Amino acid sequence: MIKYLDSARRQFAMYKQLGEKAMAQMSDEQLLWQANEDSNSVAAIVKHMWGNMMSRWTDFLTTDGEKPWRQRDAEFDNDLAGREEIMKKWEEGWQCLFDALSIITDNDLDKIIYIRNEGHTILEAVNRQISHYCYHVGQIVYIAKLRSTDSWKSLSIPRNASAQYNAGKFAQDKQVRHFTEDLTDKTDEQK
Repeated sequence: MIKYLDSARRQFAMYKQLGEKAMAQMSDEQLLWQANEDSNSVAAIVKHMWGNMMSRWTDFLTTDGEKPWRQRDAEFDNDLAGREEIMKKWEEGWQCLFDALSIITDNDLDKIIYIRNEGHTILEAVNRQISHYCYHVGQIVYIAKLRSTDSWKSLSIPRNASAQYNAGKFAQDKQVRHFTEDLTDKTDEQK
């Protein structure tokens, strides 16, 4: 039986990988592109996710998830220098998350932690962040797809390939396993 935190880690790893695969299909210039001044570039979304991850997951068992040093409004400034800086923030944020998850077990899920002075069980906090990060990764994928040329490589089941994909699934024996096993590369899963 898969335990909750194992499932959550796999889902986080899947969203991390989706974001990376989308950004890999973008030019450096496209990472900084904004549709208008009220929209966010991929770089700004990454910077915001980084700020959120660093704030939420640093010392999360003993300090509020909204750290006094966080500058949330500045996270949306489109001021990262380029791909190298963007990817450095991306990796640092995800590493902070995975490091935090590595120190807890499913027995800790009922413990109370705080985000903006509101108590959450660790289970609720993890669910909140899964939702938040998949929301932003979806934005990254959408922007990447909008800005791509005809060379877009699908990150899931390609268009007009659902029947073939399903046929392959139903040709296998029934089994219990985590739904992300086909979606993430084994080397990218954080344990």
